[in-house]
Amino acid sequence: MVAYDVPILPEWQAVGRPTVDRGFVIADEGVQIMKPNTFSGWLEGGWYIDLVDVEETEPGRLVVHDRQVDILLPPTSIRYEMLDLDDFADVIENGSLDAATAVRVLRNTQRFIDKYLRNTDQDVLESWPDFPPAAVRKLAELPPFEKGEQW
Repeated sequence: MVAYDVPILPEWQAVGRPTVDRGFVIADEGVQIMKPNTFSGWLEGGWYIDLVDVEETEPGRLVVHDRQVDILLPPTSIRYEMLDLDDFADVIENGSLDAATAVRVLRNTQRFIDKYLRNTDQDVLESWPDFPPAAVRKLAELPPFEKGEQW
């Protein structure tokens, strides 16, 4: 897992709110998780999950490729929303995304949902089985990283 801080662009910053978002990349699960400080209203405190591929372009340098499938978890309910599946279909249809990558993204999506967002032992889901993931919870509580520092 990689944790990193990213400055929020000035036009998205809100007075009195943090100016940095912390992201978490779980490369072996193909996800990037963030609790955006830019969310407000009914989304404030919610989480955003991107399905991604991670490429090591050189030793110690990772590039994260967004694969267009996103999951939104509002803060006040035990439900999730799938987003941007039309964008995912578009990149498959226009040839920008090959079939093997598309299959991997779909499998990673289902595995993430099954592991962190579904509990088949409960008739009615009363809490997330493990979300945010335990490793993310620990890193989310750390103070902002120094410039260039990541975990």
